Amino acid sequence: MSHQPWHGVLVAITTPFRDDLSIDFDRLQEHVAWLAGNGCHGIVPNGSLGEYQTLTDDERARIVTAVVEAAPEGVSVVPGVGAYGGHQGRRWAEQAAAAGAHAVMSLPPNGYAAGRPEVIAHYEAVAAAGLPVVAYNNPFDTKVDLVPGLLAELYDRDLIVAVKEFSGDVRRLHQIRELAPGLDVLAGADDVLLELVMQGAVGWIAGFPNALPTQSVELFELCRAGDLDRALPLYTAVHAAYRWDSRPVFVQAIKLGMDLAGRYGGPCRPPRLPLPDDVAAQVTADMKRALGA
Repeated sequence: MSHQPWHGVLVAITTPFRDDLSIDFDRLQEHVAWLAGNGCHGIVPNGSLGEYQTLTDDERARIVTAVVEAAPEGVSVVPGVGAYGGHQGRRWAEQAAAAGAHAVMSLPPNGYAAGRPEVIAHYEAVAAAGLPVVAYNNPFDTKVDLVPGLLAELYDRDLIVAVKEFSGDVRRLHQIRELAPGLDVLAGADDVLLELVMQGAVGWIAGFPNALPTQSVELFELCRAGDLDRALPLYTAVHAAYRWDSRPVFVQAIKLGMDLAGRYGGPCRPPRLPLPDDVAAQVTADMKRALGA
C-alpha cells in the first residue's frame, strides 16, 4: 500500500443482520465495495459498531474473511480484536493475519478496570500475532483509560503503532505527541473530527461514513489540508448527526442513519432494541440536515 493502513478515513462498519438476525454476507461485501467506491481508505470490521460482542466465533472469523475479499486493492482492512483477555485478542489477531488483513484495532482488557501491568500484557499478546496494532482508547466502555503516559509506554515497547482516541479530550493529542512523537493519533469519535485532524491526527476510525461517506471523506480532506473556511460549514451541517456516534445508542442511530440515506442499516442484535420514537425522530431530523450538506 502507498500509505500506512491506519491513515485516512477508516469506516468502522456495521454488521448487516437480516430480520431473523442472521448475517447477510452479500450485503456486507456490497457495503464494503460501496464505501471504497465513495473514497473511504479503509474498513474496520468487528468493532463496537459491528456489535462484535454478539457474534459467534465463526461469525467473527467469516466477517473478516468476507471484508478482505470485498475490499479493493489499496483499501486497508483493520479488524477489531476486542476481547476480555490477551490470549483471545491474540487469537483474533492471528485470524486477521491469516485472512490477509493489514493491521488490527485492539481495545485494552475490556471486562473490568485492568491495571497497568495487565494492560501491557494484553497488548504484548496481541502484538505477538505480528500485525501492526492500533490501540483503541474507549474509557467509557472498557473502564480502562489509555492515558498519554501509558500509550507512550506501549509505543516504546513496540506494541502499538497508533491510537484511536475516543476520550473526547482533544487536548490529549498534544500530550501524546510530546510523550510519544512517533505514535499516530486517529480521531476516534465523529464529533471531534475537525478538532483532532486540524491539529495533526492522521486518520479517523469513523461511524457515520457508513451513511455519509462522500461528505465525510470531503470533510476529512478539508481538515487535513487546513482549509477551515470550507471545512467548518460542512462540519456544522453534519455535527448533530455525528454526535450520535458518542452516545450509548450509537449503533441504532447509525443504522437508522444508513436506512435514511438509502442504505441498509437493519436491526441490531440484543441487548440493543429499536430506538424510542422520540429518539428516532431526532436522529431523523439530524440526518436530514446532514444529507442536505
